[in-house]
Amino acid sequence: MGDYADPATTAESRSAIYEDLLGFVPPRIEARMHVTGALDPEMLAIQERMREHGMYPKCFDVKTSQLMLFGMLLMDGSDASVLHGIAARRAGATWEEMQAVVNLCFLFRGLSAANRGAEQLANIAKREAASQAA
Repeated sequence: MGDYADPATTAESRSAIYEDLLGFVPPRIEARMHVTGALDPEMLAIQERMREHGMYPKCFDVKTSQLMLFGMLLMDGSDASVLHGIAARRAGATWEEMQAVVNLCFLFRGLSAANRGAEQLANIAKREAASQAA
């Protein structure tokens, strides 16, 4: 593909927001950073400005935004919901708040959302336990 080509920033500095939010850079995001950053760095900059603008509105704190994104993506059946669940927990969401989001999804999406949500909460808890043990 080539090297990261944005003269205004580095791939590492672009990835820092994900490290802060999630504790890691998810593989798909990492691929977008490197591939689009090499082939069309202006598009990557546009994508990241839009993401930042939409994901961090002034009227919501990070926890609230991440809880909403977790629920929206869970409703949609998206595997990205778990990433926003991780981000919500890192931003201070309690297990009770996380379960409440799953419950709301259940009301409109049914047992499949409740099952997926419970599975994701369990996996997030395992991930947290493993990182605390390390």
